[in-house]
Amino acid sequence: MIDQINNYNIILGSNSPRRKQILLDMGIKFTTMSSNADEQVPKNIIATDHCTFLAKKKSDALKINLNKNEILITADTTVVLGDIVLNKPLNSEDAFEILNKISGKEHIVLTGVCLSNINKQIIFAEKTKVKFQRLSEQEIKFYIKKHHPFDKAGSYGIQEWIGLIGIDYIKGSYTNVVGLPSSRLYNELNKFI
Repeated sequence: MIDQINNYNIILGSNSPRRKQILLDMGIKFTTMSSNADEQVPKNIIATDHCTFLAKKKSDALKINLNKNEILITADTTVVLGDIVLNKPLNSEDAFEILNKISGKEHIVLTGVCLSNINKQIIFAEKTKVKFQRLSEQEIKFYIKKHHPFDKAGSYGIQEWIGLIGIDYIKGSYTNVVGLPSSRLYNELNKFI
């Protein structure tokens, strides 16, 4: 139950406004800590494991500061097309190239989540399939110019204009695509405590 979760000091190891909003909407009281963990992933890690690798890496950088009644939540969202990870874009040209790649295609959004306290750590990932309709060059350019998706894996926010006009279908958790799988997180937190 949410009251049991709120008996703990929940720490979100992220400054993502989207993750913060999801926790607020869930009714979870929390504070934030920022992880400065290097987000490099070794070449031998397969695309679908990037998110759990980075969620754990972020947690490991922060959990040394945990006290007895605290639970740390870290997460990483990865967009995968085939076996290619579509990272956060470097600039407008990179964002255009990424969005053009996923235009008209189904891709996978994976969010890895790591829950840690001073005694234990669990890691899980949620998978959602998303398909964009064919996007025009003008639609992609308009979106990039208006929304600056440079802090988003796959160069888009599903809750923004491009998601509203361009998504053909979504199979799985919507909040997972936003950045945190709320239902799975709620269930895992209840098991964790």
